[in-house]
Amino acid sequence: MKAPLSVIGFVLIAVGGVWFFQGIGVLPGSFMSRQTRWAVIGAITVAVGVAMALIARRG
Repeated sequence: MKAPLSVIGFVLIAVGGVWFFQGIGVLPGSFMSRQTRWAVIGAITVAVGVAMALIARRG
């Protein structure tokens, strides 16, 4: 169960990072660019991914 949880956690970190950086305008060219909502969603997604990765590592 550790490996799938780790993989899902790292995917969430990557996707959340993209959403966050698009939301703050660092990665332009999307409907998400400069949208505060996507920056918040991205930050939450990264936090969930980090929690999942830590739980997988600990468990």
